[in-house]
Amino acid sequence: MNEAIRNLEPKAVWKNFADLNAVPRPSKKEERVIAFMKKFGEDLGLETIVDHIGNVIIRKPATPGMENRKAIVMQSHLDMVHQKNNDTQFDFDTQGIEMCVDGDWVRAKGTTLGADNGLGVATIMAILESDTIPHPDLEALFTIDEETGMTGAMELKGGLLKGEILLNLDTEEDDEIGVGCAGGVDVTAMGEYKEEEVPSAYKAYKITVKGLQGGHSGMDIIKGLGNANKMMNRLLYATLDLMEIVEIRGGSLRNAIPRESVATVVMDPASEEDFKEAFDRMSKAISEEYKLLEPELSIAAVETAVPGLRMNFEAKKKLVHALQAAHNGVYRMSPAIEDLVETSNNIAKVAVHDGQIKIECLTRSSVESSKADLANTLKSTFTLAGYKVTFTGDYPGWAPNMDSPILKVLDGLYTKMNGEKANVAACHAGLECGILGQNYPGMDMISFGPNIKGAHSPDERASISSTQKFWEFVKEILANIPKKTA
Repeated sequence: MNEAIRNLEPKAVWKNFADLNAVPRPSKKEERVIAFMKKFGEDLGLETIVDHIGNVIIRKPATPGMENRKAIVMQSHLDMVHQKNNDTQFDFDTQGIEMCVDGDWVRAKGTTLGADNGLGVATIMAILESDTIPHPDLEALFTIDEETGMTGAMELKGGLLKGEILLNLDTEEDDEIGVGCAGGVDVTAMGEYKEEEVPSAYKAYKITVKGLQGGHSGMDIIKGLGNANKMMNRLLYATLDLMEIVEIRGGSLRNAIPRESVATVVMDPASEEDFKEAFDRMSKAISEEYKLLEPELSIAAVETAVPGLRMNFEAKKKLVHALQAAHNGVYRMSPAIEDLVETSNNIAKVAVHDGQIKIECLTRSSVESSKADLANTLKSTFTLAGYKVTFTGDYPGWAPNMDSPILKVLDGLYTKMNGEKANVAACHAGLECGILGQNYPGMDMISFGPNIKGAHSPDERASISSTQKFWEFVKEILANIPKKTA
């Protein structure tokens, strides 16, 4: 199956992508892919370093005639987001990604593909092993844990890299040149509640929200797609006085818009018909609102076995009201850059069971003060419900530099190669450039990549023709790196 991928053009990229995708590489469990990349560099006879946190750096000298060019860093991250369809049987900790060709797209079978950022990694690997592609002194930087904390970039020590220019290969539109990105902070609310016995005469229902598209909680937040946790809470809010909550489990990753949520509720039989009527009314309202954006949305309440314990009444009210008030989606659009989301929040995970409440959000912004404002808004909402709120994993955005010398190189080359101007833009996603810039403030940075759609969801797919375009662009960029300053 993956052999068909190896034969795609450019083979130098796709064969490395297939090799990489054979290695399980979930965020925070990168031991195998670190070892894989270390062996790759050493087998090429190149200087290979694994730093204290697990980042891999491979150095390759300039090709003949390119010694007088500025040294560069080519950078991508090794980890990938792990999401699968509910009916897909797959173990990300032990299995390699199963891929297939679908017209102009490479997809995975029911899981995320790992093109984010595996195609960037594979492209750098192809440059490292080539003996015909001209390039200046090159450092390949493969960072870890980009998707769940930016740990690799955060922990990279200053002075380790020698390059003057950083080429980040983590943009997902092939006509875009990235010059800025959003920062982020994880907002977590935790609480406890007392459980009470469920009367034996009560009825129980399992509520399911599923079939949503999901997607990247930064890049896709502007689309207004459905959030399963917010939809579930609307159903619970509509039936607040007619049921009691047993448990809720919604979402899976902070950086993925939640696609599914499941809750169990109980009620007095006298309230059952009113519950079903209120539930159906809200279910139809939500489905009507999202019929164009979420055509596969499914909302159902099915009678189930009566459990032994339930959340107490006051805790239920506080939880539902807090989730109803908590902001989700776009908070502010950028006044400086057209159509760019400045600040947003994703209510990513809601877990309520066994007397414990945990709500996990990812707040993003390209403006630090706006990020803090929204994070504090969420903190205030959850604090009023009596929950403990913590901020972790805070990382900065990347401020655009429109006078960047490497931007001028890429912009000119793109126009020359494609007959049209590139889209020079900032994005509402977390790139590592802003973090790397803290310890390497003088480094000139740029981001670009091939077309990747549906990142962070099982619908993730990478364009074959776009990857070919991207590969030619990479080679031209390497051949046109500016000369060293005298």
